[in-house]
Amino acid sequence: MAPVIAALKNCGWATPYVVTTGQHEDIVVAPLLLFNVRPNQNLSIERETGSLNEFFGKAILALDAVIERMRPDCLVAQGDTTSVAAASVAAFQRRVPFIHVEAGLRTGIIDEPFPEEMNRRIASLCASLHCAPTQLAYANLVAEGIDKRNCVITGNTVIDALMHVANTDPETPANFPASPKVILATAHRRENFGAPLEKSLKGLRMAIDAHPDLALFFVAHPNPRAHRPVYRLLSDHPRIVVTESIDYASLVAALKHSWAVVTDSGGLQEEAPALGKPVLVLRDVTERPEAVSAGAVRIVGLESRDVFEAISELHEDNGLYARMSVPVFPYGDGHAAKRVVASIHRLLQKQQRDAALN
Repeated sequence: MAPVIAALKNCGWATPYVVTTGQHEDIVVAPLLLFNVRPNQNLSIERETGSLNEFFGKAILALDAVIERMRPDCLVAQGDTTSVAAASVAAFQRRVPFIHVEAGLRTGIIDEPFPEEMNRRIASLCASLHCAPTQLAYANLVAEGIDKRNCVITGNTVIDALMHVANTDPETPANFPASPKVILATAHRRENFGAPLEKSLKGLRMAIDAHPDLALFFVAHPNPRAHRPVYRLLSDHPRIVVTESIDYASLVAALKHSWAVVTDSGGLQEEAPALGKPVLVLRDVTERPEAVSAGAVRIVGLESRDVFEAISELHEDNGLYARMSVPVFPYGDGHAAKRVVASIHRLLQKQQRDAALN
């Protein structure tokens, strides 16, 4: 959202009021500051049970209070987090136009990824404007019966953010391995918690053991169910560094200096191809097939042997590595935020005209 907020601040016709919910608060504020964006309000929603239902309910109530007080002309949110689903419902119930950035991503399986697939479908049901990152995402929306006049292909603002930060040449994390070929890895999908995640981690370790020139830089997720097995299975290896969540600039630097990426993250499936980094996806299905079609991303699943063999093949087959490491941009050209803001302006102007006619 940072590129969109920055573009709104500079467009001359809008006054953005930035609200954060407190979901993953520790990794949200720093990226915004890279774009000179400071939240106007942090709801700091506290979780007593840690359940998604608790957060969803509290987020709707907290955002409803903001909407009632601010009376905004529209509400804009990006992606498929629980915060986004809550924002879409809160806006819909108040009859405030909801603009969904990164709209139309689908796996077709309601609980893969969980809960993101449901969250983005909820957001689509509530949205007045759907900013789709790709032609395929646009087609998904139209196939679901959404009026194509309310859909626009903008590219994804994640590429705007990536290119902005990458061009500043951020400093590589101090604990980044010095090995010739460093794999950047993350894993945090809820549907993979437990045995599936542990199997994939064992496959990663097998690959590092088998290839002395490989090292692993694993960025652990804050969720205990995600990071506990990572520390238990990986942290005692001499060529594996497990680190806590890092700021976005450091992540981009690590990405730029990595040899390949192994992840279940949606964002990294978009960011890594733009920097020419092959991606092996620890999932059985992805809502971002464009980079798979482009040859930069490969879905490998979570079985230990499959993860090990995919890394080993990339390591041994220079031709495969060369093909997967060509920079590709299926998710945008770095100017998505301008298109999003222009689309919002057109929507609000239309609503003004319609109101005047009535």
